[in-house]
Amino acid sequence: MAGDKKSEEELNDLVDQIVVDADGDDEQLWAFRQAFDDEIAMPADAFVLGEPATILEIDYDGNERRGLTAKLRREDGSEHVLSASDLIFPEGSKGADYMAAYRTWLGVDPYPHVPLTKKPKAVEDEIDMSKDVELIVLALKGNAVSCRILGKEHVLTLRPSGAWETMPGEIVKVLPRRKWRYGGRPYLAGEIKASRTDMPALGLTPLKLHEMGMWDPKEHYWGEPDEPMEPWAKPIIKRGPRPEYEMEQVLPGEDPDNPDTDPILEAVDMKATGNLRKARRMLMDVLAADLRCLDAHAHLGNFAFPRNPDTAVRHYDIGVKIGELSLGKDFNGLLPWGCIDNRPFLRCLHGYGLCLWRFCRMRDAEKVFTRMLWLNPTDNQGARFNLYDVKEGKAWHEEE
Repeated sequence: MAGDKKSEEELNDLVDQIVVDADGDDEQLWAFRQAFDDEIAMPADAFVLGEPATILEIDYDGNERRGLTAKLRREDGSEHVLSASDLIFPEGSKGADYMAAYRTWLGVDPYPHVPLTKKPKAVEDEIDMSKDVELIVLALKGNAVSCRILGKEHVLTLRPSGAWETMPGEIVKVLPRRKWRYGGRPYLAGEIKASRTDMPALGLTPLKLHEMGMWDPKEHYWGEPDEPMEPWAKPIIKRGPRPEYEMEQVLPGEDPDNPDTDPILEAVDMKATGNLRKARRMLMDVLAADLRCLDAHAHLGNFAFPRNPDTAVRHYDIGVKIGELSLGKDFNGLLPWGCIDNRPFLRCLHGYGLCLWRFCRMRDAEKVFTRMLWLNPTDNQGARFNLYDVKEGKAWHEEE
């Protein structure tokens, strides 16, 4: 679709292609929103009132009078939401074509002339080929890595050379060799020299914690009255009532009104049918959309755990650390399993503890299982049994 400005006939054909099965303005606006989501990689460069900006999202909230909206970030770091029809994408880009089609549908000039104050930097212009560049890993896709330049919104595809291994959520230091653009997308070839985890540097918005009331240990079932109290339970009871919370769950691609759109369950089902590669790719696509999807980290860890615990522990560790951005150092509340949105974080903790146990890091595993019990004293994951075996010095076995 990209190229020179399209003719009126070509734009009308593109409009028909987008709204082919949509009836009425509401459905057609949803169709345009889906077309932008499918065809335009975000973040994207554009102009607003002649000023360069980074477009983060194009959306539709059901308000037909307002139509499509755009969330953008200006060069000063401020974020705004405005009418999508005010955007001017770079000439010859897919964004320009689809915006022209949308403006045609609105009945306004498809290619308005707006004086441009300056040209926005292309992704490749942000990379100094004479020195190492740090990239945030978003997803692994075969022999390519979807990345974001550290401290920037620009996304590119890295083609690493030589032996390499990294995980979504890590920061890699790359020695760049070559950069190019294909199909409108930026690419970089280079050697991964090192990787690290630094959650604050990722610039992620912490997951929200929703208050769920107070938990009173006196109302909790701790076993039969004539049985001795488990040692792990005594300090929890002594601590007394504590607040309960539910952690926000981020799940890109899910439609709350349609349970069949859960990408995590789809990936699990795909693995169950023997297609592990496609299952992993589905989870990677979720993380490319939002690294805060803890359930994707947990299930990638689960997929790797049986044969490659070294890989699994890195997935779990990143999931735990992203969740901890929301908890802070002094968190003393509960994340009960009964609040289902807490489960992704608890799954990451559980997998991380099992890996530490498997590596014979008994003291570290003991801390993880103990923390799980403090967060969820109902212990739906059996952390108390793992804690007992770890404290006894029992080696991990596959049946565990």
